[in-house]
Amino acid sequence: MKKLTIMMITLTFGASAIVGCANPIHYSTSTSSPTNIANTTGWASQENPSSSPVPLWDVWGTSASDVFAVGPVGTILKYNGKAWTNTSSGTTNDLWGVWGTSSSDVFTVGVNTILDFDGKVWNQMDMGTLALLNGIWGSSASDVFAVGNVGATLHYNGKVWTQGESITDEDLHNVWGSSSNNIFAVGSGGIILHYDGKAWTIVKSNTKEDLWDVWGSSSNNVFAVGNDGFVLHYNGKTWTILDSGTRENLYGVWGSSANNVFAVGNGGTILHWEGKTWSSVSSGVTSNLIKVWGSSASDVFVVGDSGTILHYSGPY
Repeated sequence: MKKLTIMMITLTFGASAIVGCANPIHYSTSTSSPTNIANTTGWASQENPSSSPVPLWDVWGTSASDVFAVGPVGTILKYNGKAWTNTSSGTTNDLWGVWGTSSSDVFTVGVNTILDFDGKVWNQMDMGTLALLNGIWGSSASDVFAVGNVGATLHYNGKVWTQGESITDEDLHNVWGSSSNNIFAVGSGGIILHYDGKAWTIVKSNTKEDLWDVWGSSSNNVFAVGNDGFVLHYNGKTWTILDSGTRENLYGVWGSSANNVFAVGNGGTILHWEGKTWSSVSSGVTSNLIKVWGSSASDVFVVGDSGTILHYSGPY
């Protein structure tokens, strides 16, 4: 089943696909510049410092002048508020997720890899196991969760990483929580796991579509996005399907508040949620967009295929 899914996604994204990556999304490895289209909504392309840009698979920061983006073969870019620069990661492994607690405590995860940035250099961490990790989130520097393929869950207590009990064979693509005892992980086949501070359990998602990202503004306002334009919403009790207005695969979701949420996906898709409905927003590019993060409603970053970096100075 996993092989068939990979084949279908590869066909969707084109012939140039990454083979053998941790994450079953096979984004294009095209190094050509993204195609710009008419854009009157405030999204602007930012210059990628690489001479041959690779796809960027996640973005996160501590402020408008301290932002990180990660991608294949150990790619890590850093934004200082004016320009993006390449930084040395010390690895050639693919990096899929990035998150941190401060400018001197940033984690990135990937193929058998967890790195920690101390404000100066990236340091390899002892994972305690081998795992293909796709996403990372924590409630504090001593309470960090990483998730990955074949149901992998890892936890960091500030000193060591330990492997959690696997309760599913589905690949887990990302993780987010509102607190240390209310955490969600989403993945292939519509899988949603919930952690209550003691154990992971499987919850009903009402879909079999692959889910790629999860984010919320509170414990009773959580969004998950996935293939075929699927958007799920959690009200604190149940997950329900929302009409996104698109059939494009959606890979990233983030918001500055309950009424200001963005979802991004294939073909330059950006959707905006204003509290009641999703609407399409012109991104100005046609490349696949993978993840979205912002420091505020007026400072939002999107990264994706072909090294695409977009910035929005809002506000909505």
